[in-house]
Amino acid sequence: MNRPYDLGILGGGQLARMSTQAAQRMGLKVACLEHGTDTPAGQITTQINGFLTDSHAIAEIMELCDFLTLENEFVPAHMIRSACEIAGRDEDCILPGIDTLETIQDKLLQRQAYARYGAPTPKAVPINPDDPKSAMDAIGFPCVLKARFGGYDGKGTRTAMTPPDFVKYEDLWKQGGWLVEEFVPFRRELAVMVYRSKTDTGVFPTMETIQTNHVCDLVFPSGTDARAVAISAVEAVDGYGLFGVELFETERGDFLINEIAPRPHNTGHYTLDWGGISQFEQHVRLAMHFPCEKPVGQDCAMANLLGIENAVDWKNGLRQAMIDVPNCHVHWYGKAESRPGRKMGHLNIQGDNCRDLADKARESFYRGWAAPGPDLG
Repeated sequence: MNRPYDLGILGGGQLARMSTQAAQRMGLKVACLEHGTDTPAGQITTQINGFLTDSHAIAEIMELCDFLTLENEFVPAHMIRSACEIAGRDEDCILPGIDTLETIQDKLLQRQAYARYGAPTPKAVPINPDDPKSAMDAIGFPCVLKARFGGYDGKGTRTAMTPPDFVKYEDLWKQGGWLVEEFVPFRRELAVMVYRSKTDTGVFPTMETIQTNHVCDLVFPSGTDARAVAISAVEAVDGYGLFGVELFETERGDFLINEIAPRPHNTGHYTLDWGGISQFEQHVRLAMHFPCEKPVGQDCAMANLLGIENAVDWKNGLRQAMIDVPNCHVHWYGKAESRPGRKMGHLNIQGDNCRDLADKARESFYRGWAAPGPDLG
């Protein structure tokens, strides 16, 4: 069938925007599915207006595009499966696969898949609202309570140091759909972008991540190699496509899988400016069933640019960062509204001392963002 678009993306945020830019550089025609107006991806490509929880809306974009992918793992897997039936499409028109997505969407199923495969991960058990003590006894204290579905950037996560802490969160786990897992006293947090096709598996470098208030703040080269464990996480969920794998490094130097995202990931944004293939181009290649490219680049660091209370002129922030750190590269997402803590953009710095320079450039950006720019008219 001669469809009008080569690639359809479920979602219209910044990840869809940057994936679209990568696809358009290859000459591909892209459509995205998102509700609302002036979305980051909708600003630069065709947007099909609809909700990601509506199987008929998903079917509509399926009918228009040769291949599909997604920008987040929260599109209900059963809705995608239903959309395939409505549109008369085979389930292999979309990456990641629907079965893989179903496993990833349930954090308990994720943990169980890793355990069956022998991939290192914290022990986890479901919380039975009628018998919470059995979960407490199985895991012990301290422990981490997590919502099995949804939740990102720390949302849907609580730490219980003692049994009274556990009981304190009763209003949450009494509703059902929660798990409890071992607390990991990690030395640092790491992330690896893994790509996997039917003929090729590979990784981008292992990066260290700094989290502030459960939100990724800074990403830079780790000086270690967690590729084997990261690949095992993808294999454990029978994953094909691009995956962001988050890991803990323990004090003993062991690696434990925290969680996995079947899409481009915040910790891979540095690849836009590291001199090799970006995670977004690799993502598009995989979705289109094109050959992958081996990732090779230079040391590079990434700093997120989050919304601030006293924002005035973001372009003045851009100007100030460029003055203070001339080799910084800013990527702005085009979001209509800036809110404190919201991911509005990021910046990348390549080369020696990239971590410190990324920190410096970000501080310069924030300082400029909070002030009116010069009158250059």
